[in-house]
Amino acid sequence: MKITISGPPGSGTTTVARKVSEMLGYTMISAGEVFRRLAKEKDMSLEEFGRYAEANPEIDNLIDRTQREEALKHENAVVEGRLSGWMVPAELKVWIYCDREIRIQRIAKREKKSVEDVRKITIEREEIEKRRYMKIYGIDIEDRSLYHLMINSARFSADEIASIIVRAVEMIADERKDNS
Repeated sequence: MKITISGPPGSGTTTVARKVSEMLGYTMISAGEVFRRLAKEKDMSLEEFGRYAEANPEIDNLIDRTQREEALKHENAVVEGRLSGWMVPAELKVWIYCDREIRIQRIAKREKKSVEDVRKITIEREEIEKRRYMKIYGIDIEDRSLYHLMINSARFSADEIASIIVRAVEMIADERKDNS
């Protein structure tokens, strides 16, 4: 089974995807980690690399094509990334979200930066991504209609969210058995 886990920066998608992949023994594929690695290779911050990617659509195409190809190689995979739900055919598509201020606090803590700096960077990053996804793919990142499950990470811990997703996987597997 393929599962996609998407959400805005700081919502907890990478942490939850790791936990789900460990709990289920599935391969994990992370578009965000690829993006971060490419930014580091170019010696750019995420914001600088985001602006670079906006001017160079081949970056997004490479990341998105790579995650799709990798996912298709595996029978069971958890694919994490902002556009994973749009790019990867999956039986379960999850959107994790929470209030922007909570996400900013999390990012500031994780990256050891000031809340003010992170707020400015996060708002800019989200606007750049929104424009990029619309321009390159015609995707409105705010359209949640393709997701099967949306979970507020301000309400539940990463472990609880992972358990909810695993339970949804079990329900899908049970439904398959009943229909065969």
